[in-house]
Amino acid sequence: MSEENGYVHLETDELGISTITFFHPQSNSLPSFLLNKLAQTIEDAGLDNKTKVIKLQSGGNRTFCAGASFDELQSIENIDEGIAFFSGFAKVINAARKCPKLIVGRVQGKAVGGGVGMASAVDYCFATKYAAVKLSELAIGIGPFVVGPAVQRKVGLSAMSTLAIDATSWYSAEWAKEKGTVCIYLRYY
Repeated sequence: MSEENGYVHLETDELGISTITFFHPQSNSLPSFLLNKLAQTIEDAGLDNKTKVIKLQSGGNRTFCAGASFDELQSIENIDEGIAFFSGFAKVINAARKCPKLIVGRVQGKAVGGGVGMASAVDYCFATKYAAVKLSELAIGIGPFVVGPAVQRKVGLSAMSTLAIDATSWYSAEWAKEKGTVCIYLRYY
């Protein structure tokens, strides 16, 4: 599959910092094949003896992750396809949670749905002033059942409820830092 359909790259430098970069041309909305590759890449980096710490980031400037592929969601025709589709972000979140290495997230733009789940699943998260979070699932008629547990663990029930119920509003990086999704808010970047 060509890189114009998206990619997941892993690079490890001489200091043992493994950088995992994911990208999809539709605002980093991730189809199943990229979610599966991302989960596997996190697992592989976690087991690599050369890796000391993992940096998880997306390609592009203003969108961290627009969640799962809406095109793929619309094409679901049966329960098996539905299970496979909704398992994508669950695999990524579980890979991050089980990873024996520290994972630092870099959120440089908007994060929606599964993107908020990924930001919540990492051990430590940096966000720029361009970052914002939204759980849009209820706005399209589904609940944030896959990412909800990871987000709630990070921000608590009250903030999770706010995000889930107010499914059309963006919440700033500053708000995310106050609630615990983001550890460091880089307001000048």
